[in-house]
Amino acid sequence: MSTALMTDRYELTMVQAALRSGKADRRCVFEVFARQLPAGRRYGVVAGTGRVLSALQEFTFTSAELDFLANQNVVDEPTLKWLSDYRFSGDISGYREGELYFGGSPVMSVEASFAEAVLLETLILSIMNYDSAVASAAARMKSASADRKLIEMGSRRAHEVAAVAAARAAVIAGFDGTSNLEAGRDYGLETFGTSAHAFTLLHDSEEEAFKAQLDSMGNQTTLLVDTYDVKMAVERAVRLSEGKVRAVRLDSGDLSSTAVEVRKQLDDLGAHETKITVTSDLDEYTIAALAVAPIDSYGVGTSLVTGSGFPTAGFVYKLVAHSDGEGWHDVAKRSKAKTNRGGKKFAARQLESGIAKAELISDHLPEGRPLQTQLVSGGQIDTRFIGSEGVKRAKEHHAAAITELPSGALRLSKGDPAIPVEFI
Repeated sequence: MSTALMTDRYELTMVQAALRSGKADRRCVFEVFARQLPAGRRYGVVAGTGRVLSALQEFTFTSAELDFLANQNVVDEPTLKWLSDYRFSGDISGYREGELYFGGSPVMSVEASFAEAVLLETLILSIMNYDSAVASAAARMKSASADRKLIEMGSRRAHEVAAVAAARAAVIAGFDGTSNLEAGRDYGLETFGTSAHAFTLLHDSEEEAFKAQLDSMGNQTTLLVDTYDVKMAVERAVRLSEGKVRAVRLDSGDLSSTAVEVRKQLDDLGAHETKITVTSDLDEYTIAALAVAPIDSYGVGTSLVTGSGFPTAGFVYKLVAHSDGEGWHDVAKRSKAKTNRGGKKFAARQLESGIAKAELISDHLPEGRPLQTQLVSGGQIDTRFIGSEGVKRAKEHHAAAITELPSGALRLSKGDPAIPVEFI
């Protein structure tokens, strides 16, 4: 399916006007950045890059898109002709997916003709803003989890397409898998899930329901034990599985105290290997509060897929330079409270003994660990960053990048950015 109409009308009307003014072919640099991190957040996590590259592969105007534009009188005939031949032929560089970013970080740079580049604004921002918001929330949950297993379970709290993107972003930031099968298929993610309360309620008794689930799935399943009485359910789960059920799940009540009681009961019954997993509107703060409880894994939904209070990363897409054929000219907005720095930028992470001290940004590559990599060259996409292989690379990169943060940067309390961003 073409992604060309996943955009705003004014992107196309700007192309039409630029074609008429003769400036459509002017070489330009657009930059994706956030003016600041969400209030109180200490770092953000870049996600969505691979999805942008996949969407770019499908960004063409077929007869269906062109007919719609013509019927709606969106643009004139010369512009329709130009769009019919559209293929992105420019360059895109950016932070690796999974990288950390801060206010002012040049997360992505798009260099192409004005007409080619401006058309990508809405598509890039819609992907990067959502995916990075989810990944940033997921990273905080990962740091709060004390390395216990984390499962993304937010599909029913998001748009059906966003649910797949959220699962992908969460895994990049350290989650172990997802309940969403489409995300599993598309990106090679591990999927989890066994049963809900409806399955227990379907049967004439909890014992009958547990027997049916164990008969179907074997002992390597998770039994939901809080439909009726938790203590009685745990006893049934252990007895029916001969103490070998893989896990029990709690989805309500005081999870901390109940987990303590359930762990003691399991141990008293000899089910020492049976794990405890918890769900129920968890976020990074409740996960942190449960750190002392004998819990083995968490299932996180609503808070994760909504960015835990910040459903967008706040990225913008701004023209920062253009060429008149004889040289480059830096350009920037001067609007009150919406200013930005002009010019193409290069970024590096300044490290001392492996710990980040600052993010350096300049018109040339500063000393330090380079943060940008080439994603598209002359319209050719680096396919290493898309699909399941792209997710694997991004997850590994994030795991390495987050270890560079200084002590205290992973605190959940509100604070200043973990490191300063310095323009040199």
